[in-house]
Amino acid sequence: MPNKLSEPISVVSSDLPIYNSAFECASREDIRSTQFKLIKEQIDLAYNNVAWYRERFAEKGLEPGDIKGHEDIKHLPITDKSVLRDTYPYGLFAAPLDKIVRLHSSSGTTGKPIVVGYTKEDIEEWRYCIMCILQMAGVVPGDRAQMAFGYGMFTGGFGLHYGLEGLGCMMIPAGSGNTERHIMMMEDYGTTVLIATPSYAMHICEVGEKLGYDWEKSQLRVGLFGGEPCHPKLKSEIESRMHIFCTDNYGLTEVMGPGVSGECLASRNQQHIMEDHFYWEVIDPKTGEVLPEGSVGELVLTPLNKKGVPILRYRTHDLTKVTTETCECGRTTARMDKVRSRTDDMLIIRGTNVYPSQVEDVLSSISGASPHYRLVLDNETGMDRLTLMLELEPQAFTDSVPQMEDFRNHISDKLRGVLQVSANVKLLEPGSIERFMGKAKHVEDNRIK
Repeated sequence: MPNKLSEPISVVSSDLPIYNSAFECASREDIRSTQFKLIKEQIDLAYNNVAWYRERFAEKGLEPGDIKGHEDIKHLPITDKSVLRDTYPYGLFAAPLDKIVRLHSSSGTTGKPIVVGYTKEDIEEWRYCIMCILQMAGVVPGDRAQMAFGYGMFTGGFGLHYGLEGLGCMMIPAGSGNTERHIMMMEDYGTTVLIATPSYAMHICEVGEKLGYDWEKSQLRVGLFGGEPCHPKLKSEIESRMHIFCTDNYGLTEVMGPGVSGECLASRNQQHIMEDHFYWEVIDPKTGEVLPEGSVGELVLTPLNKKGVPILRYRTHDLTKVTTETCECGRTTARMDKVRSRTDDMLIIRGTNVYPSQVEDVLSSISGASPHYRLVLDNETGMDRLTLMLELEPQAFTDSVPQMEDFRNHISDKLRGVLQVSANVKLLEPGSIERFMGKAKHVEDNRIK
């Protein structure tokens, strides 16, 4: 097992337990050939077993045989979240229910939940994807992995749990909540890997510091983060204060769960897509046009090995760009920029488009500004009004009113220059912003519709 302070494995190696040089380091031509063979099988599965897809093919005047090359894939029907809701619960299932060994779903807080089913083969494919991204992150057999995700219908907990076990790690299924107990378990069990949202990992760090826990002396060395975007500044802060390496992984329930892509330690701001399991496209979110490589747009995914619920061209609403240049780690699989914005998290304020990630970029450039913030919107005066509630770093917070006013004005000016929208900035002392066990809540929209 790597030493806590040494760099985890960052290059592909035949010593890795599931190293797959035949694909991870294959030529782009071989990767694309394998993908097309698999996507043709998925098209046939969906067309022959799912009425919704047959109807969409008929509307387009398409048959599976019309897809003769990569250039034809853009003609396939698009699938989005509304389709899974409209066909709830089993309308997109291709396998009979007696072949489905597990169900997962979204929370359903905004309507009918998204339900996905897995055959035995799907579960094994999912486990393999997780094992691959774990290796990229430097996790090795014998690591002791503590789960701070909830279990239940959420895909994150179970997906990573079984992948870690498959790699040969000891699993500590602590679940979410009871932060002091998490810290006690880390100390008593010698936890080396923490699985959490970055927000909750930061909360564990802060609680440990208040309790006098010395993170540098802990055996913890790797953080596996998911469930929400992790800004580079937050990632850097967690790494420096907990003395660990933090990595992100990406996935979504509709196409499988976690394991779609993962970060290697040679390319810290990108994630390798599991291209033997997912066909990717980047489209213009307004027109649906497929964009050339390197363009920023909406990620569209087609799983390539699903048996239970085949999904063709799923619109993720996540904004990113993808490159197929060979990575320094040796892998030739495509890398996506880490997702920090979604088409549906855009805020329209006085006719101007604003993304929370823009605010995060501004704050990351200001010394003394912490990664803990909240955007509060209202229109009580008849016009949209934006307030930034910002928690300061301990060294930046002071009782000097003029000094704080200058700092507030500096932040306000920088936000106005980037967002083209004025914001009322309220500076808060450290620890003022509520911490969450799951995803952080960065936006509070109180506008009257």
